[in-house]
Amino acid sequence: MALTELEHKAVERALEDFLKRRRPPVHMRSELDVEYHLSGQSIEILEVRPDWRKPGEVTKTPVAKLTYVRTKGLWKIYWMRQDLRWHAYDPVAQVGTIEKALAVVDEDRNCCFFG
Repeated sequence: MALTELEHKAVERALEDFLKRRRPPVHMRSELDVEYHLSGQSIEILEVRPDWRKPGEVTKTPVAKLTYVRTKGLWKIYWMRQDLRWHAYDPVAQVGTIEKALAVVDEDRNCCFFG
């Protein structure tokens, strides 16, 4: 089930705060940037870089996925392994709020999201 309109707005606010902390300075954003994609109850955080094989194009690499489980009132945290599948983030696999989930991604204790 998708987020309610109120939940959607709260999640967008939390994501914008996350991006303010996480994005590189403006002068570097053409070489490296961070963005998100919100769909249903899931958020993908993406690293955006120029495609070295195709000048003028960019690649968007998913680095984290956060999924809200309404029945449990929890956000699950995933990272993409080398097998290109989402795996639960072992140190903290779930938290109660989107702010806590984004804090886990921002801390990146095991260097799984941003290296």
